[in-house]
Amino acid sequence: MSDSSPLPPVRLHPEAELARDALSTPLLSRAVRLARWAGPDTRVDAGGGLVDEQLPAAAEVLGLTGDEAAAHASEAWRIAVDAGLVEVTDEEAGTVTAGEDLARLTGGSPHDVLAVWLAALEAVLADASVPDLDELVEAMDEGGEVDFSRLDWDPEREAAFLDGVLGNLYLLTVNEDGPGDGPVPLPALAASMIVPGDMGEPTNDILEQVSEAMMRLDDQFRLLEPIGLVVYQPVDEALMGDPEEEPASPVDETDVSRYGMVRLTPLGVYGLRARLLEAGFQAPAVGELADKGADALLDGSASYGPRAARAETEQWLARREPVAAARELLAAARGADEGAPLRRLRCQQALSLVGGQAEPAVREVLDDPELGGLARVWLSELGAADVPAPSEDLVFWLTIDTVAAQLAAEGNSEELQGLVEGLAQQHSGFFAAAWRVEHPATADVLEAMGRLHPDKRIAKEARKAAFKARSQQGG
Repeated sequence: MSDSSPLPPVRLHPEAELARDALSTPLLSRAVRLARWAGPDTRVDAGGGLVDEQLPAAAEVLGLTGDEAAAHASEAWRIAVDAGLVEVTDEEAGTVTAGEDLARLTGGSPHDVLAVWLAALEAVLADASVPDLDELVEAMDEGGEVDFSRLDWDPEREAAFLDGVLGNLYLLTVNEDGPGDGPVPLPALAASMIVPGDMGEPTNDILEQVSEAMMRLDDQFRLLEPIGLVVYQPVDEALMGDPEEEPASPVDETDVSRYGMVRLTPLGVYGLRARLLEAGFQAPAVGELADKGADALLDGSASYGPRAARAETEQWLARREPVAAARELLAAARGADEGAPLRRLRCQQALSLVGGQAEPAVREVLDDPELGGLARVWLSELGAADVPAPSEDLVFWLTIDTVAAQLAAEGNSEELQGLVEGLAQQHSGFFAAAWRVEHPATADVLEAMGRLHPDKRIAKEARKAAFKARSQQGG
């Protein structure tokens, strides 16, 4: 995942709602209860953890019972310390006091609450990258010290792998073509990090690596669920048993959910976006452009999918008077730069959301050389009367501009190929005239038409026309 190109925009839930979600997560809520319970008699060890003698009392405060009660209480205390809810006042004496961040949870803003939750999340993610207890025990030497060389454990590699998995899960969640709020199979996430993109049939070695990664991720997602990052359906325990033993009950071998299913919560989406921004990625959120100018809206939403672009534009329009918004959009759509055709396409789509109220502003640009074609198309789609017929030059200019915009928005898509075939079929002399169009993208558009058209003869005509256009432009 590159940090140079923007990720798909995400639709975040309101911060007040996310803050409520954060406070209700099992791990943070337990940490808060322990921070409020801690007092002058509370004692911690050299690492800041509760001393063993106080773990039963901490578990009782949390209402925990059973063999894992002390471990869960210890984990909640570590989160309280790492998230700033508790501070060690005297390391030698092992005394503690309430941390400054504890007050932020009750007296601060939703953003303050989320900042505390993010600190807790970082602590959990760090724990998730550490080998499990069984592995640590196996790596102990005779003196009781852990021999890390026997673990085959590289903390940076482990953290990078988990970050990569979570990054891919974020992409699948926010991408308009992904599952959205639906769960993602654990094998798919593991494979996304291991199987090369150009590999056909995975080798046995690759499949074994994927299986090992799944088991590691199964442990990690179990740890990440209590902090509210994900909703996780673990791997079916029957899959981990002896393959030669008969299962206790019939199982559906085609049920992919048996191999683990995970999805990000709205809070998880917020958290991962915050981490991506911190790491230098461009991770936009719908609504960020609502208070900016039309130029920022048209350029900023240029790479958005259709649904996200519409949502962003609707929020932008909601803050403005219709005619004034239309004028601002049209002014921002002008230009001869590489991004101008897509800006004009986005402008036309935005004007369709304004509706008939934009008509006065659109009629003002009917004679504009760059906007006149857009204006005529928009007015015709509106069903307006007295729309002047375009000149032949304007028709060709608008055609080049439209194809350039589609290329920028979709690349070499099937829809664009259909458009190219239709243009060549409807206008027998299209290429003979098109190369003369004085548009900065003429040569590039004709070259693209040559690539996309399936008929070799017509494709050759397009390439010849592109050569003439480039020669005319002095390129």
